[in-house]
Amino acid sequence: MDNQFGRIIPQEIKGWNWGAFMYNVMWGIGNKTYLPLLCLVPIFNIVWIFVCGFKGNEWAWQKGDYEDVETFLAVQKTWNRAGLVNFIISIILVVFYFVFVAAIVTSILSSYSLYY
Repeated sequence: MDNQFGRIIPQEIKGWNWGAFMYNVMWGIGNKTYLPLLCLVPIFNIVWIFVCGFKGNEWAWQKGDYEDVETFLAVQKTWNRAGLVNFIISIILVVFYFVFVAAIVTSILSSYSLYY
């Protein structure tokens, strides 16, 4: 389909982009698409990071000077891998954080109940 820039967006590039989701501002600058800079707007960014994840490949294709889909996918594969690894590490850290806080709260409550 044609877009407002006149470039056809191949079906193969449509889909989720972990790099655009996790590294939205850096990814946008690196791919010469500046809509991800809207992630710097507080509260709005909660929704916009998901838009970046869904539309990132299309924006990068429109703004990039890629000669073929294979080159584009190779470049975005690196961003996707880094973004997915960052996402997994972030989830693990959040889980550890909640386990740590629960352990601290449990410890405080149990020591408090010993005295009263």
